[in-house]
Amino acid sequence: MSEVRVNNLSNENNTGGPTISGITTYSGRHFFVPPQGDTASRPSDCEPGSLRFNTDSAKLEYFRGDTIGWVEMEAGDSRLGGGTGSNTGLGTRGFTAGHHVYGNEIEFITVSTLGNSQDFGDLTNSTFNCANSVCNDTRSFFAGGYYHNVINFWTVASTGNAQDFGDLTNQRYNASGCNDKIRGIFGAGYEHPSHTNIMDYITISTLGNALDYGDLSDQKMTPASVSSSTRAIWTRSGTSPTPGSVMEFTNIRSTGNTTDFGDGYGTGMYGGGSSSTRGIFSGAYIANTIAYITMATTGNTTDFGDLTIRKYSQNNMTSPTRCVHGAGNSYTAPATTRVNVMDYTQIATTGNAVDFGDMTYLTSEQLANAGSNGHGGLSG
Repeated sequence: MSEVRVNNLSNENNTGGPTISGITTYSGRHFFVPPQGDTASRPSDCEPGSLRFNTDSAKLEYFRGDTIGWVEMEAGDSRLGGGTGSNTGLGTRGFTAGHHVYGNEIEFITVSTLGNSQDFGDLTNSTFNCANSVCNDTRSFFAGGYYHNVINFWTVASTGNAQDFGDLTNQRYNASGCNDKIRGIFGAGYEHPSHTNIMDYITISTLGNALDYGDLSDQKMTPASVSSSTRAIWTRSGTSPTPGSVMEFTNIRSTGNTTDFGDGYGTGMYGGGSSSTRGIFSGAYIANTIAYITMATTGNTTDFGDLTIRKYSQNNMTSPTRCVHGAGNSYTAPATTRVNVMDYTQIATTGNAVDFGDMTYLTSEQLANAGSNGHGGLSG
């Protein structure tokens, strides 16, 4: 076999590399170095399948075409697929459930694709409106709800109905959950007739009732939360004269009360989701704001972009690279309208959201119950 060695190879005009046809084998024993650059220098005129190394995220990424753009390569075992229509692709699964006090449906999407949500199964009862949710690689949980302390779970790799896990330490709703691979924490909420600051936790691989974890600094509802592999971060409304939205955090594997993280935008932040480094919040009562934080630090939110429509109480589902902003409510005086629109953003970038598809079941007031088996809490 002939062997040709060159230091540089270009086309006839010296404007780029040559086009190589057929099967090409690289026999180097050490490594292959692809093109590289930061997020701002991503090319937009390349062929689908183009490969590069992103120096901002320190990850390989590939081009999926003009509609989706550049996507980071995902590591892990969460590539399940199993939907219909546009959801037959592989990738992280996102779940929503309990869309109203009279609904017990569970639906799911494949986050890496585009398309409408699909039916997964049913909850054990129909009163999981405004429930907490946590999800790891294998199990998804919905806990509490309207006058309820029941915890449900299901296996993410299958489809089917939920099973009973145990109970929260109290009945509450309009709360949100955080988790790593081992532990799930349910933060505060509304326990009729008043708010609560109670946090409790479960060990995901077991069955049983939740245990006391500690307290948030104020008795408030927590409409959104994000997780890294070490930190749990909640948003809540402020108390005058503090800012309209505040964030608090704790270390997931410890127990105890929360610590101040920083201030958020508006009077309420919804739709939490995360990669391994960034937390994303989206929507507000009369805004389409998207903002982000760097979870390893503390500080205020930074503007990310805008949702395709103004909405709040939506449910977000994330993979390591993408955040899908689920359905919710849209207020235009004098009425609130339930919307089934989902849109998405690429977490490592900034910019406005793009249409993803529609939810199968309409949501109701104060819905914040969604999860995925690929969020940032599972990166460790």
